[in-house]
Amino acid sequence: MNAKKNYSPGKLRAGVARGDITNLEAGPPNDPLYVKALVLRNDETAAALITVDAVAVAEIGSIPNSYLAEVRSRIRHETGISPANVVVSASHCHGSVCADITDRTVKAVLEAWRHMVPVKVGAGKGYEDRIMENRRLRLRDGSEADSRHAYPLPPDAAVAGAGPVDPEIGVLRLDREDGRPLAVVYNFACHPIRGVPNGRNTADIIGFASKVIENSSGAGTLALFLQGCGGDVNPIRYKDVDAPRDAEPLGNMLGLSTLWALNRIQTSRNATLEVVAETLELPRADLAPHIAAMEARRIHLIDALHGTSLNLKTFLHLFLKYNLFKEFPSYYSHLYLHEQALGRNALGRLDADNHEQMKRYIENIYVMEELTRLRENLRLLKMHHAQNAAAGKKTVDVELTGLRVGDFVLLAFPGELSVQIGLNIKKRSPHKRTFIAGVTNGYIYYAPTAEQLKNRGGAQEDSDCILAPAWQALFEKKAVELLHKL
Repeated sequence: MNAKKNYSPGKLRAGVARGDITNLEAGPPNDPLYVKALVLRNDETAAALITVDAVAVAEIGSIPNSYLAEVRSRIRHETGISPANVVVSASHCHGSVCADITDRTVKAVLEAWRHMVPVKVGAGKGYEDRIMENRRLRLRDGSEADSRHAYPLPPDAAVAGAGPVDPEIGVLRLDREDGRPLAVVYNFACHPIRGVPNGRNTADIIGFASKVIENSSGAGTLALFLQGCGGDVNPIRYKDVDAPRDAEPLGNMLGLSTLWALNRIQTSRNATLEVVAETLELPRADLAPHIAAMEARRIHLIDALHGTSLNLKTFLHLFLKYNLFKEFPSYYSHLYLHEQALGRNALGRLDADNHEQMKRYIENIYVMEELTRLRENLRLLKMHHAQNAAAGKKTVDVELTGLRVGDFVLLAFPGELSVQIGLNIKKRSPHKRTFIAGVTNGYIYYAPTAEQLKNRGGAQEDSDCILAPAWQALFEKKAVELLHKL
């Protein structure tokens, strides 16, 4: 394990720039995607904070795996900034970026480097709880499921509760010496995957939120977003089928809540600039037992399917009829009364048989829904089992970075962290304003809690994960140690 630390007090200078990284070959966009750069420097230390409107900076999405290393190498060559001091964070929106994103990223950093000015710094916290929901559902049988478009939700009667969210917005404010804002860095935990009504390429919630912040803070202000511990947090009403998907209202609310905090921050000169970077080894999971258990579960579910006389056409007809006319569904009431007077019950027997057939058909539907969830999560487990086997070692090296600018303290990690982990670290941090950025400096898929990993295969977070449960304790211990060094 190695560690690097750069610390320096003294007068701080900063520069900002951005570049359009929208993939125009994907069709006309709804709104632009950006790479944004904030360069910080004092007498001894320099750092670059880069944000990209993309799902990740490696592994998934359209950014190549070579991106991070190449960006850092070129920045070091042009500016002398140490690679460990270059922090690159993805918003985790699912937009498509251009092929020459590496060149555009370096260009933005160099422009920010050339236009640095003295700055005053302040930090604060905002609050927003209207735009997100925890996507994991606690079920009455003790297991958990999650809310995705890839498969249905469990029946309402099976759901016992939902997980937590983190409504805190971390805000770093950098002003020019005359008091005009230069940069706003804001951190919030939520998947920005709401989408827009026309279905086009979009920076999603974050694009709209940043636009609100920038337009309200004056010309020349750049808003840079850092994804928090939002691995298990969705936009509110994520599965809504009664209204078009529209990220703009959610982004506007996040932007306004950030502005509320921003306008209450007092800035000062001579802010501390510190960077600490460490490499941490985390254990890879043995997924073979989970795959075997899920394969057995799949066979059990298939065997649980009932024979039924109905198909979709006949089921819908019966379901509508028996729910609209519960007392006399199969004919007018007088025929039921006529049969009753004659001591016959043919319609009653027909209704009982139809009820049984509908019950079997509905039970089959629930089995089908569980099979679709199982199939998708089993696919993820098999993919990561192959990746872990091909890795050739039982651990994965991850980069853990701490950045302190004045009272704003940031911990960066390459995984999609569950919200509870962020809440844990904030509670144990020695700093009042501690914020966590996931999907930063690489990508290692989801990083759920050890408790969530007991549910392996039941939800995306615990299936789309290469880590063994012991990872959480190791990470949280090292994270707190690193925070004490800042």
